[in-house]
Amino acid sequence: MGEGPVPEGLPAYCDAAVPVPVDQAFTYSLPRGLAAKVRPGCRVVVPFGHRTLSGVVLRTHHDTPDFEVRPISRVLDEVPSLTTELLRLAHWVAGYYSTPIGEVAKAMLPANNQLRYKKVVSLTRRGRRELDSVMMPVGIAMEVLASLSKRALTWTYLLQKHRGAAKALRQMQALGLVTVEKKLVSADPTNSRSALLMVEASGAGLAPEKPSAGERWLLDYLARHPGRHDVRALAVERSDAVRMARRLAKCGAVSLEAVVELGRVEREQDRFQLTQSQQTALDAIDRIVSAVRFKTLLLHGVTGSGKTEVYLRAIERVLERGRSALYMVPEIALTPALASQFFTRFQGRTALLHSGLSPTQRAEQWRAIRSGQAKVVLGTRSAVFAPLSDLGLVVVDEEHDGSYKQSEPAPRYNGRDVAIVRARSAKAAVVIGSATPGLETRWNAETGKYELLTMPHRINQRPLPKVDKVDMRREFSETGQVRLFSRAIVKAVQQCLARREQAIILLNRRGYSTHVLCRSCGERVECENCSVTLTYHKREKHLQCHYCDYSRPIPRRCDACGKQYMHFHGSGSEKVEDELRRCFPEASIARLDRDTVKAKDAFETILSAFRAGDYNLLVGTQMIAKGHDIPNVTLVCVIDADVGLGLPDFRAAERTFQLLTQVAGRAGRGEKPGRVLMQTMNPDHYAIDLAAGHDYDAFYRRELNFRKALWYPPFTSVATILVRSSDLSRAMAMTSALDQHLRPPPKGLRLIGPASAPVVKVRTEYRFQFLIKALDRRAVGQLLGQARGLALQQEWPPTALTVDVDPTDFL
Repeated sequence: MGEGPVPEGLPAYCDAAVPVPVDQAFTYSLPRGLAAKVRPGCRVVVPFGHRTLSGVVLRTHHDTPDFEVRPISRVLDEVPSLTTELLRLAHWVAGYYSTPIGEVAKAMLPANNQLRYKKVVSLTRRGRRELDSVMMPVGIAMEVLASLSKRALTWTYLLQKHRGAAKALRQMQALGLVTVEKKLVSADPTNSRSALLMVEASGAGLAPEKPSAGERWLLDYLARHPGRHDVRALAVERSDAVRMARRLAKCGAVSLEAVVELGRVEREQDRFQLTQSQQTALDAIDRIVSAVRFKTLLLHGVTGSGKTEVYLRAIERVLERGRSALYMVPEIALTPALASQFFTRFQGRTALLHSGLSPTQRAEQWRAIRSGQAKVVLGTRSAVFAPLSDLGLVVVDEEHDGSYKQSEPAPRYNGRDVAIVRARSAKAAVVIGSATPGLETRWNAETGKYELLTMPHRINQRPLPKVDKVDMRREFSETGQVRLFSRAIVKAVQQCLARREQAIILLNRRGYSTHVLCRSCGERVECENCSVTLTYHKREKHLQCHYCDYSRPIPRRCDACGKQYMHFHGSGSEKVEDELRRCFPEASIARLDRDTVKAKDAFETILSAFRAGDYNLLVGTQMIAKGHDIPNVTLVCVIDADVGLGLPDFRAAERTFQLLTQVAGRAGRGEKPGRVLMQTMNPDHYAIDLAAGHDYDAFYRRELNFRKALWYPPFTSVATILVRSSDLSRAMAMTSALDQHLRPPPKGLRLIGPASAPVVKVRTEYRFQFLIKALDRRAVGQLLGQARGLALQQEWPPTALTVDVDPTDFL
């Protein structure tokens, strides 16, 4: 690395965003040898206190700071990871969501980004003298010193080589015999188990003069079979093929490349003629794209109306014009179902981006997008930061879904809203689609901010499913028994099975029983870390917290009174599955919830088997309610339609309506008509009644009046401030100080609270909450700035204050 002054014309300094909770960038000097390589958007390795961090360069300049600066250590990118457009977007996200720019930049880059830290151990002079003073190394400490005599070694390697080396290393470090340094290194993508490792001959003249038998075998094989080969497949013929390939790659005789395969190309199905409403929507989207201008369009189409086909054909037209497209879905679970369609339609030009990918897979997809090889990106909310150039179209499917909102960690952004801002900068069209648009979205369409496109009918004029409400109050009065399934559901499932058709059964709660209590004293079994009851999971035979994952065995006696009258209350999806097996022993049943899809690809495996007819009944939580098109499903049963209505959230009715409408839409998507049964204790509640009638417009009007009367979105902007600490008195003191600091609030802004959060204790931390409502978004930002300013001034811990703009969850 060159020393001395930076040549004239090159920048001398850069401002870098590093992932720390501080609202500023940090200035570093540029060494002579690196100044020409550093550009805005590049990742650089920089010293930060006693640590070494990876940051993103925001700008380069000649402005000499009036304080001492340290030089950057390393440049990680030949081509900037973040484009100018993405850097502008980073600044917008940081400002709007009141988040440090360094945390935003970190979120925009691939997870881990192929960088990792490793601990490197090396001998000191004192350690070498100690080793030289003994004739024969004895004991673990001396064996470790002997291993370090030739070169520095990693901490991990020494632990593997010498049993019990950890304690010895710590003791030697304390005595000054060894030094332990944390180094940032680039991970070798060819070591990834999730990628195909391809080998190809590259330089015969670079082969070793005296190759080993294994090296000679591999070189001869590649000479006889030119081209790229899966080296792990070659290991079937010779077990050391991978090791030989790595040795030959070091001298340049062969090249190794990690290839990630995430989708398969299938035979494309015959194209069908679009309906009139589909064609109208497609033409409207194409008109905006061809004009190269920004506009947001809301595609409001009933379930089964063919929205996905409109999106795919719109993307085709965008590609014909040489531009790129982004397609966002709310959950990873929906991605595999769409991936095959994308890989078939847009062969070789599709990349996937979601958190389910390994670091190697994600980095490979990122590179394909950045290089321009992939012009279409399919992914979840984080895909909004994909480095696409010349973006022409953004599609946000199921735009109402709460999964688009990031909750932890910061930045707490909404992928749908960030997508709209990004499209505005790129002069691209945005299509946000749903059968049940969020109230704020529909309001924006009604007031002219968005253009409204409607698709009110299903493909081939198929009818929407018939929905019947089952009043469980009447069921109890007539049978005198509390049953999980009503008589109507039992009969409907029996008829469905007799016709060799399929059914979906929804209960939006995990586990077997929702809580366990003592019948003698009424004590409930609660989590040690959170102020919630534990859920009973029968298969695992334990009680579990769904907030922090704490678990404990099932108690035989009450912890409070010591009596044995423990009773299980409530029902979850696991109990529904067991009850279905008891009622319908001849049926083949599968369950889809977070407990059954922990293994990689489990979701797609179960859903594919159900789609193929291997299962008659599919039971699960909300993940079975959206995006699935299975023609043989003719019956949908909702076990408890009231589950979400009691939540302390102004969106409770809206979410209930959306969930019921979406799951009802899974029935009757083929040639056979569909039927839906909803069990409820509140059949007259407008969310349930209007969902049963497929009447979105009536629900929208009624809910809008409620929001207006209580000063909620879309008529106001909302944000929350959460103060938290593991010490209750400390949490209360900080909350009181913040309350005094923010009072009185500016005119036109309402500050509600402080109050205990609905779940007052989560993961050992006590939580107190403020709610902000304002007509002006800028006033919200100013108040949040005041709150964060107090936290910085009083040196609160970084996690003590959490701000959330446009929150979707108040728990």
